[in-house]
Amino acid sequence: MKKWMTWLFAFLLIFPALTWGNSEATAETNDEDLFRVGMEAGYPPFNWTQQTDKNGAVPIDGQKEYAGGYDVEIARKVAEGLGKKLVIVKISWDGLAPALTSGKIDAIIAGMSPTEERKKAIDFSEAYHHAELVMMVKKGSPFEEARSLADFEGAKITGQLGTLHYDAIDQIPGVQKELAMDDFPAMRVALESGVIDGYVSENVEGLTARKINPNFVMVQFDEGKGFELSEADSTVAIGLRKGSPLTEPINEVLGNISREQREEIMATAIEQQPGAEDDATGGFFFWVKKIVEENGVMFLRGAGMTLLISLIGTVLGTAIGMAIGMFRTIPTPKKAGKRGLFNFLNTLFSIYIEVFRGTPMIVQSMVIYYGAAQAFGININRTIAAIIIVSINTGAYMTEIVRGGIFAVDKGQFEAAQAIGMTHYQTMRHIVVPQVIRNILPATGNEFVINIKDTSVLNVIAVSELFFQAKTVSGANFRFFETFSVVCVIYFVMTFAVTQILRRIEKKLDGPGHYEPYGNQMQVQKPETID
Repeated sequence: MKKWMTWLFAFLLIFPALTWGNSEATAETNDEDLFRVGMEAGYPPFNWTQQTDKNGAVPIDGQKEYAGGYDVEIARKVAEGLGKKLVIVKISWDGLAPALTSGKIDAIIAGMSPTEERKKAIDFSEAYHHAELVMMVKKGSPFEEARSLADFEGAKITGQLGTLHYDAIDQIPGVQKELAMDDFPAMRVALESGVIDGYVSENVEGLTARKINPNFVMVQFDEGKGFELSEADSTVAIGLRKGSPLTEPINEVLGNISREQREEIMATAIEQQPGAEDDATGGFFFWVKKIVEENGVMFLRGAGMTLLISLIGTVLGTAIGMAIGMFRTIPTPKKAGKRGLFNFLNTLFSIYIEVFRGTPMIVQSMVIYYGAAQAFGININRTIAAIIIVSINTGAYMTEIVRGGIFAVDKGQFEAAQAIGMTHYQTMRHIVVPQVIRNILPATGNEFVINIKDTSVLNVIAVSELFFQAKTVSGANFRFFETFSVVCVIYFVMTFAVTQILRRIEKKLDGPGHYEPYGNQMQVQKPETID
């Protein structure tokens, strides 16, 4: 048992380090020879993620995977026309605009329409694709034979958050407009499970969904009975920063790509996109096995990144909590100058604790990663940013845990230390802190486990942790239940292993259960024998 625990502990220490090389190497450089393009890499046939460079796929910056699709080919042609090297940066849809405005990327090429609302924040190039809105429903549903918007009266319909697709739902009379969803994989899961009756999409995405999942049906409306779109809404363009010098050169490049060439590129993308296999009728365990075989390396990298961020974040957060917790137990200085500084720092720490305990980590991620670049021009490596976010978030909670651990130490020990002439620092270092470490170990372990799970929110800043990799895989294979079942097991294995290790450490610190202190001389002295 001891040997097994030793190997497990070593694995948890070494395995995260193997993923450190996944951090981006070039996406945040100021090299003018690079053309940094942001996309989801999970929206076929426009863009997707694959394991190899098959069909000329482009490496994704900071990862071991490659990106392919219509957007990638357009980005390649634009980069060639600009005389720059193409760099694909994989970012969730919500993070694309902040990444652009903060200077993390040079352009967005991700099937984005140049709506009037978006034009207020960013500029757009000329169109490189014209879209047609369709409705995706499930085979066998009462809406399968629909041919007009009026046929969807009473249907539960949704669309992607922050897109034209979601706004267009308002054109359907009597519709039940559901809450918008983050991405297409989430909508496909909802449709497959029956949570919604349909979602608004584009015809090329509908072809992809229908090809990969035979349970999906693409509803195309009769002429004059579908969605009414303006010219801007029905086109797809490249997003650029306000006043970007790249706008005109990019328009020149796009102008040299004929309509026939674009149609040929799209047809090729639809043909090459991840598709259903001949054995698509396999059962649950068949697909679990297949998903693990094809994407096991991606899952391991994601799990390693999750452990890396969680482990370092918990250690640094505990150190922050210990330092602030100890500071807040210092007696108030008598001198006015020191007392003023003490009160200032105490107020500052109180604000820090309340702010980071009172706001979600996903919001903190957006503010720290994108806000620092946009407001102060500070570009932080996303992996470093993730560690900072988890550390300071954990520190806010650990501060109160440490303070509670200090106050749990019997007051008499402080008095005894003072009586023998020990300073406050000596008392804390030699008497209190060793006991606090043992007392807070269960809570520290709980924070570690929470951090393993909460790192999933870091996908908003494109950290390639486990949940981010799972979204990529499920977006390509449409096997959502099977994919997330695999990921669920991986999360459980990590948290269970951490819990068992910490319990082992707690038991070691508790000492032997049969421990009995030695008695003094009077207690062990045997009575004299009287002759």
